[in-house]
Order: sequence, then structure tokens, then C-alpha cells
Amino acid sequence: MSARSERRFVVRPQAGREIEEAAEWYDNRRSGLGSEFLDAVDTCIASVLQSPELHPEVRSGIRRAVLRRFPYNLVYVPRPGEVVVLGCVHGRRNPKIWQNRA
Repeated sequence: MSARSERRFVVRPQAGREIEEAAEWYDNRRSGLGSEFLDAVDTCIASVLQSPELHPEVRSGIRRAVLRRFPYNLVYVPRPGEVVVLGCVHGRRNPKIWQNRA
């Protein structure tokens, strides 16, 4: 069994809402763009599960993976056996939005 398959991926409710809201916003801009955003989120999640320590640490124990094509960051905490997503936030938003979620 690979290390990736041993990890659980947990998306906190607020992070899930942020992903849904961003996808809806993009889809309202252009039909299908929301799906492309969700594909980028899925690709980012796969990268995080494969190598959670690869992405830069932005605060003690908290890491940030940048989505391709979209100005969003997946903010997460790697823990033994799981990765917990704290937020999916636009790169220009105040980082305090997710800092209190750890």
C-alpha cells in the first residue's frame, strides 16, 4: 500500500464552502469554468496527498499549495495519516481568514 493511499483527506466545512463558492463564481463568469476550477482543486489535492511536505510552510505546521490556472491557495495541515484542509482562499485575501482555523 502506498503512503498516499494510507492518508485520509479531510476538508473542513468552511473550506468546502469556499471551494463550492469559488466554483460557482467561475461558472457564472463562463459556463464550464467552475468545473475546470474543481479539476484544478482535484489535481492540487492529488499533489498534496502524494507529497504533503513538498509545499511551503506558511505558518508553523500549516502549508499552502497553489492551484494551477487559478489564483487560489489550498491551505492545509499534514498530520500522521491524514491531511486536513483549512481553507481554499484567493491569493489576495487576508491570510487571517484561515489562520484561526488551525
